[in-house]
Amino acid sequence: MGLLETTIAGRKRGSSHAHVVAELGSAIVSGAIAEGAILPGDADLSLRFGVSRTVLREAMKTLAAKRLIEPKAKVGTRVLPRSNWNFFDPDVLGWRCDAGVDLDFIEYLAEMRMALEPAAAAAAAERATSDDIVALYAIAAKFDDLTHTPESIAKVDLEFHLAIARMSGNPFMRSASALIEAALAIAFRLSSPAASPDMLDEVAANHLRIAHAIASRDPEKAVAAMRHVIEIGRGRIEKSLETAG
Repeated sequence: MGLLETTIAGRKRGSSHAHVVAELGSAIVSGAIAEGAILPGDADLSLRFGVSRTVLREAMKTLAAKRLIEPKAKVGTRVLPRSNWNFFDPDVLGWRCDAGVDLDFIEYLAEMRMALEPAAAAAAAERATSDDIVALYAIAAKFDDLTHTPESIAKVDLEFHLAIARMSGNPFMRSASALIEAALAIAFRLSSPAASPDMLDEVAANHLRIAHAIASRDPEKAVAAMRHVIEIGRGRIEKSLETAG
């Protein structure tokens, strides 16, 4: 389940391994467990979570792979500084969103999207097949529905942007999709365009403009159209945060 679907459905922790990873990871990213802190030993953590040491060790390996923690001989397991964390990891991004977002976080996220998605749109304009373009238009048509809920419009939005990442032909673009999902998950919670028919019309028109640019094989127009969509989304979220504050 991706970050957006998890946000919509709520976080479900099935296995003991997932429960330990989620509890510790969320506590670290939220600051409840401070950077530089030494985690309790295996015996204490196994008792706390009611899991075997084997499950705990696997969970710790998962958190280490996300660069949240690092075991140190004769010291213990240390929480790494925020600068080490893998924010491209969907779980880390999800925990960061759960901890609460601010204007700085929205700005950082938009900067990354600006660095990646316009380039993906330009590449798609040059590399997409005819079948790709037909499929993109089919997704774009789904925006044009005034009965959209926040859930349904977010899912269509994600489908559209992931399609362009795939059409770019660059595997790194698709691998960075967690950033797109994070932005849409925040929009779903704070400023969904489903709140207004006018906003739905605007979103539909803006995404159709991207599809037209890609179909016309015009990288420059594709870049401009994608940048516009990201800017509009960022502005909508920032306005929502300022209003709430």
